[in-house]
Amino acid sequence: MTTQRFDWTLIRSFLAVLEAGSLTGAARATGARQPTLSRHVAELEAQLGTALFERTGRGVVPTAAALAIADDARQMEEGALGLERALARQRDTATGVVRVTASQVAAVWLLPPLLAEFQAAEPGIQVELVASNALSNLLRREADIAVRMVRPDQGSLVARKLADVGIGAYAHRRYLARAGEPRRPEDLVAHRLVGYDRDETILRGFAALGLPIGREAFALRTDDHIAYGRLVAEGSGIGFLAHYTAAGEPELRRVLPQLKVPPMPCWLAVHREIRGNRVVRRVYDFLAARIPERLAELSG
Repeated sequence: MTTQRFDWTLIRSFLAVLEAGSLTGAARATGARQPTLSRHVAELEAQLGTALFERTGRGVVPTAAALAIADDARQMEEGALGLERALARQRDTATGVVRVTASQVAAVWLLPPLLAEFQAAEPGIQVELVASNALSNLLRREADIAVRMVRPDQGSLVARKLADVGIGAYAHRRYLARAGEPRRPEDLVAHRLVGYDRDETILRGFAALGLPIGREAFALRTDDHIAYGRLVAEGSGIGFLAHYTAAGEPELRRVLPQLKVPPMPCWLAVHREIRGNRVVRRVYDFLAARIPERLAELSG
């Protein structure tokens, strides 16, 4: 026998016939066609230079040569199956580095538990989290995936809306115990308000309520969203927070729940050129599934 010409794929057919005791039974067990199995056995016999089965009216009987190689053949089959399993694990195990950018607020309050969950499920993938409010990260290829509260409009990006982020008015219970709780939206102007400095988003919101105010109405002002959240959480006054950020502060209380604050859309974006990358896709698909679930949990 010349081992260079030995066809290892014939072993499975040989073992199937050996275990079933007939070509018909082997075909039924494996789903292969009976002529194919018969041909495989004949080819293996030719390569080994000896008969492996004696044909009888009721099936086949293994020869002494077949019984002599049976154990080795089973070990070969186990080795082949083990190789298949190892290759499958290799295909399923992704490794690499994915850079995710998100707004400062999302990077601090929304993503950390999700990324910890992802790391436990995909230990081979390293994730770099970039906390930035800049919208140009993906275009400059400084990040692979972006979580944004505005829709990216660049044609080279593929964006998917995940959810609407609810916003409400919140204050520390200590502040409310001291200053009282507003009952109507117009009561807000009599309270200490935490607002933005140069950003006019909150001013426009008050104007939409028919309550035009100026930035001087804010007892404390900052355009840093992390500092803003901390000012409200420490009892500085009433401020406007995403529900998912307030959920992490047990001493905060929502006021005026009937106040309809327009939600912010949450978008997940990836550069068109790399969305097919297997590792990037693992992170993208995970965030696309878990961010809406997490927002729903924290807004309940």
